[in-house]
Amino acid sequence: MSLVSLNEGEKVYIIHGVEENFRCDGRSRQDYRPLELEMDIVSNANGSARLRLANSDILVCVKVEIDTPLPETPNDGKIEYFVDCSANATPTFEGRGGEQLAAELSRFLSLAHCPVFNLSKLCIVSGQSCWKLFVDVLILECGGNLFDAVSLAAKAALCNTSLPNIVGTYEDGKNIDLQISDDPFDTKPLDARDLPVLVSLCKIGNNYVADPTIEEEICGAGCIVISVTPKGKVSAVLKKGAGSFMPDTLNEIIMSGSQIGVLLNKALEETITKDMSSNVCKQRFGFLK
Repeated sequence: MSLVSLNEGEKVYIIHGVEENFRCDGRSRQDYRPLELEMDIVSNANGSARLRLANSDILVCVKVEIDTPLPETPNDGKIEYFVDCSANATPTFEGRGGEQLAAELSRFLSLAHCPVFNLSKLCIVSGQSCWKLFVDVLILECGGNLFDAVSLAAKAALCNTSLPNIVGTYEDGKNIDLQISDDPFDTKPLDARDLPVLVSLCKIGNNYVADPTIEEEICGAGCIVISVTPKGKVSAVLKKGAGSFMPDTLNEIIMSGSQIGVLLNKALEETITKDMSSNVCKQRFGFLK
């Protein structure tokens, strides 16, 4: 995923630092790098967020449209995830280099969210109309730990999403026409605060670290990605890399990831609540100002 290369001496330095619980950037094994979050930054989207985790830069936009529910789930709405790896993020994404990573990210996001997200909230008329959410993720810069960064940005964008209000319905036989409010501010917020976030724990030597950098990912023997809800429930687990994990080690990693996920969810919840409760007009920063 990156053109970063390390010689044997640099790898030994990173591995020994992890063993001493003192990583190259001064963090302990369980610490995250600084996070920056901006919400509601794309005016023509129903919800948006931009998150920067050290050098990883993620932009997520959510668009909604009216669709027909699936026959097997007439009372549920729909949600689709699409991840695009920008060629500017890293040269390895040029051409079709990022397609495999993008497919893996979108697939695991859907797997992690679907058991938790109540799609019945998106139903308008049972069996006939529902809201369909399109969650578009753009990776602008790659600085390691993309799974965690993408999940945090996606949850923030969904919490920032507002659904237009339906002001009337007209029945014409079996067909129902919906009248949507013309007022762009006549909306209702989407409740997505119960969605999980992803926590990646990379095995380096006999230990494991949270929020691995690109250099640490190169030194790692494998990585476990855990989907954790705000209450600490694990909704999905993914293994990356060629390394193996003993059952006891795997259980320890999942327990540790669950604890980190609760703290991560709490920090994100506080940031989202602070953003929503603020009535001060925010100054635009970054590349979208």
